[in-house]
Amino acid sequence: MNFVLVLVIAGLLSVTALLALVRLYRGPSLLDRVVAADMLLATMVSAVGAEAALNRHASTLPVLVVLGLLGFVGSVALARFAVRDQP
Repeated sequence: MNFVLVLVIAGLLSVTALLALVRLYRGPSLLDRVVAADMLLATMVSAVGAEAALNRHASTLPVLVVLGLLGFVGSVALARFAVRDQP
């Protein structure tokens, strides 16, 4: 059961990361790339959280908090930058 769960989670997170990387590469605008980078960071947070849940330890909680704050602050900063550049 645990092995099947790991395979399903790894497969879904891999597909999500691949689609985010494609959008990051092909995104026609800066905001598309920002959303893709935020989605990639959310996928990383999900992967670390899934690993912590499956192995039943809480030592990665500070990593999750830092990654979450990094994603939030980065998205807000880039959104403010993009709005400022608009005429």
